[in-house]
Amino acid sequence: MAGAPQLVQIALGPPIRQPKPEWLRAKAPTGENFHNLKKLARSFALHTVCESAQCPNIGECWNQGTATFMLLGDICTRRCGFCAVPKGRPAAIDWGEPRRVAEAVATLGLKHAVVTSVNRDDDNFGGARIFAETIREIRELSPSCRIEVLIPDFQGLDDALRIVLQAKPDVLNHNTETVPRLYRVVRSGARYERTLRLLECAKKFSPGMVTKSGVMVGLGETFSELVEVFRDLGSRGVDILTVGQYLRPSRDHLPIARFYCPDEFRALKDEALRFGFRHVESGPLVRSSYHAHEQAEATSPGAHAQVC
Repeated sequence: MAGAPQLVQIALGPPIRQPKPEWLRAKAPTGENFHNLKKLARSFALHTVCESAQCPNIGECWNQGTATFMLLGDICTRRCGFCAVPKGRPAAIDWGEPRRVAEAVATLGLKHAVVTSVNRDDDNFGGARIFAETIREIRELSPSCRIEVLIPDFQGLDDALRIVLQAKPDVLNHNTETVPRLYRVVRSGARYERTLRLLECAKKFSPGMVTKSGVMVGLGETFSELVEVFRDLGSRGVDILTVGQYLRPSRDHLPIARFYCPDEFRALKDEALRFGFRHVESGPLVRSSYHAHEQAEATSPGAHAQVC
């Protein structure tokens, strides 16, 4: 029919594979400490985010005797497009878990323990209490150990956040993950403004609390969008910022838009330091708990911002 629009058929080929750059190739996990820590986690029936999230630094960190323990099981109630942690209906909360984490921390002799969790939108207050109890148990068995918690957003419930803060962790971390434009795709169930409010309220409810947040790059964001996120976090008084490359866990997860090179990570660090962070960790393999003990030391009383 004259004037009718013509249909153009597009042949869909296989996705273009991007070779992983040299600077993203981490060493395979080996060594006595690695295997000992793996056995320890199994013997205490504990989960680590290092394994569940397929962290590329697992070999380096575990051989240094550090690990990030994951509370509330290993099944998450959200389906974030970037995360390798299994999704589904979680089991009942295990109230014996905090003591076992504390015993593992004591057995390892950790000076800085990092504790995170899956999202438990089915029981936000129960999840907050598990965090608080874990902090108390670690303090009892390892009084000199610094404790960093990487918490979910508790769906914006202030009283759940207060429960964690009342247990007095040394560092409170909540990851921003990405820029506002990509939130709906990247962070299922999360809200950018809710994340900013949590970090702001942590300072309000617990003055002097060291706060921390992390951002992934390579999901399709722009440099200027990242700078705006840094500005937002800095204006909320966040002390520590981590910036790392997103790595696709499987074909069922979001694709990588591009790889950032080391020079770009250095540029991002320079930009972030303009907004008042006391420490910025920026690099291809950086994750939330990567060099966490060094970040905490950089924000201890008398320390200065990291500018190199």
